[in-house]
Amino acid sequence: MAVLTPRRYLTPLIHVLVWGLFGLTFLLFQPLTGRLTMPPQFWVKQGLMFAVWIAAFYLNARVMVPRLLFPGRTEWFILTLLGITLAVLGFSKLLELELNLPALMDKAFVAAAGRPRLPRTGPHIDTMGLLTTMFVLGISTCITVVQKWQKDAQARQSLEQQRVSAELSVLKAQINPHFFFNTLNNIYALTLLDGERARTAIHHLSRMMRYVLYDTAGGLTLLSQEIAFVQDYITLMQLRLDDRVTITFEKPEPVRDVAVAPMLLLPFLENAFKHGVAATQASRIYVALRQPQSDVLELEVRNTRLAAPATDLAGSNGIGLANTRRRLDLLYPGQFNLLVEDHTPANEFRVHLTLHVA
Repeated sequence: MAVLTPRRYLTPLIHVLVWGLFGLTFLLFQPLTGRLTMPPQFWVKQGLMFAVWIAAFYLNARVMVPRLLFPGRTEWFILTLLGITLAVLGFSKLLELELNLPALMDKAFVAAAGRPRLPRTGPHIDTMGLLTTMFVLGISTCITVVQKWQKDAQARQSLEQQRVSAELSVLKAQINPHFFFNTLNNIYALTLLDGERARTAIHHLSRMMRYVLYDTAGGLTLLSQEIAFVQDYITLMQLRLDDRVTITFEKPEPVRDVAVAPMLLLPFLENAFKHGVAATQASRIYVALRQPQSDVLELEVRNTRLAAPATDLAGSNGIGLANTRRRLDLLYPGQFNLLVEDHTPANEFRVHLTLHVA
């Protein structure tokens, strides 16, 4: 059995209430003072005209506006509105003649005022009927146009959200899984030399894989989990390095947990390990994560600038800082500042990110 949502039955209720107010205005309208007793035929005409105005409203809203105005056939739409207006006025005049309303209204006026109404000169135009018809058609057009605009805006917003979600998924998926495979190879080699260190490495790797596969599925993660992921990554990278590489990692103590986008910091570390480590010379990598306020994060990553091509120990596929900046733009528009220094006085490559996560 279908369940009615509030929106499905709220809209018809609004229509009923609005038409009820409209009906009270026009069905109970009396052109003179309360001393005038209107003949029954007057109420018949008012009721029939009320039904005609309702029909004109929905004919315009459901047929004329969607089929003529929206496709750009404005001339035909205007002509159709004029035709509907003339048809309504003609129907009103026909009702007056069929119900003999002019004579009956004269009698009612004489009974109320004690004298006949002044005779009409020239063609008679039902001003009230004309204004009411124009009002109904105008309101019908405005409401339909506004509803169409709102529907299009919601559709555009939905498409934009889907596009952003898809782009974020692509950017996140670009983090290369080669790191995991390379780490497994190193752990395999380590099992032959140091079983205890191999077991510790497997623990770190399994925790990282659990984080990537399960903990990040909701779109946000805790800062403490992201820091643990970064620390595990650095620990595993150290398995592949010798004493010529100095790695320093600083983190806030204590960590004030806030929700952050997962795997947001990893590309900066991958970049440092890719370009800042060489197999034949000393190098250093410095990673500092600070939290000056609970909703403000600062990440600083520095690595040695090497003259010779660096060894790609990170297994990075080169998603680059440009794509990382793009992901920040999508996730935190106007809430971050990313500074990249290609050559510092200390001969280092430096990245400094300030992120507001509130």
